[in-house]
Amino acid sequence: MTEFWLGAGLLLLAALGFLLIPILRGRGRQQEEDRTALNVALYQERVAELAAQQAAGVLDAGQLANGRDEAARELLADTEGAEAPRQGHLGKALPLLAALLVPVLGLGMYLHFGAADKVELTREFAEAPKSMQEMTARLERAVQAQPDSAEGLYFLGRAYMADQRPADAAKIFERAVALAGRQPELLGQWAQALYFAADKQWNGQVQGLTDEALKADPNEVTSLGLRGIAAFEGERYQEAIDYWQRLLAQLPEGDASRAALQGGIDRAAEKLQGAAGSTPQSTPLAVRLKVRVELAAALKDKVQPGDTVFIFARASSGPPMPLAAKRVTAGQLPIEVELSDADAMMAQMKLSDFSEVQLVARVSRAGQPTQGEWIGQGKPLSSRTQATQHLTIDSPDR
Repeated sequence: MTEFWLGAGLLLLAALGFLLIPILRGRGRQQEEDRTALNVALYQERVAELAAQQAAGVLDAGQLANGRDEAARELLADTEGAEAPRQGHLGKALPLLAALLVPVLGLGMYLHFGAADKVELTREFAEAPKSMQEMTARLERAVQAQPDSAEGLYFLGRAYMADQRPADAAKIFERAVALAGRQPELLGQWAQALYFAADKQWNGQVQGLTDEALKADPNEVTSLGLRGIAAFEGERYQEAIDYWQRLLAQLPEGDASRAALQGGIDRAAEKLQGAAGSTPQSTPLAVRLKVRVELAAALKDKVQPGDTVFIFARASSGPPMPLAAKRVTAGQLPIEVELSDADAMMAQMKLSDFSEVQLVARVSRAGQPTQGEWIGQGKPLSSRTQATQHLTIDSPDR
């Protein structure tokens, strides 16, 4: 923004120059006229002095004529090169008044009709954000500057979801739908935000939104995922498999979420076989990972007691989001916690769905589970591990 105002100031100085230079030149011409008048007065005084000397008998007629000629030559030499006076029609007051009013009026009109906030946002978005919180703040300012931009609202809603603020995201997606129309993707995002805002409880509004989205686009991915979750929680396992298989077909090969989705499908198939009276299978051991987390001695003076600490397990190969997580504060360290399917972040992604996981502890002053200041990470281990694991937060979070 500094560069913008500097450039505007230079243009303003140039404009003032066009107004003030004629006035300054007028002052120079006035000085020239005053000097010419003085020279004429001196000439007349010299001629009168020569006439007096002739009358007193000091000079004769020839000497008088020579004296007058010399005075005339001196007058011509002094006035030579002087420009003829120009007639000014505007005078001095009007240009001076314009020089004062133009900057004031220009600044007032720009502040009223201009787009300084948009210029600043453009400059900010040219630089990569340092955190998710910074990106969310930028998007909030963008929406405030352009409240009728459905695209800006969409990205702000996605940022709120990533920031674990589903209630705020639901309001934003509702506004986006009002502006852009009831597009299937927006309806699916709105339904997802409402589902998580209601603490993962299915309700009539979520049902209606997903129905509408899938009627308009049978392959709308967010709605397919949500309907699969609802069917699974309602023990309609074949229906859940159908929805998730349709979703799986939409995901490109190599997509990180394919593994988690396939795990949900397999789990639903197992439930379906059990309900159909197939050959009983041995019940797998409950996944309960015990982990003790402590802070490295070198960081005790750098971490505040109120800083948030996230302790979670994520798949060693698969989606990077946590499978199960707990939240504590730095002042509670060292602490021992237990992670299980009860701590799952999403119903279709649980610890028991993955054979190998990694334990992580992160200090985040901003309360962001995906980014912080310090981190401790364990090596990949079996999700059925019974022994207590030890994590030390000792490294910068990059």
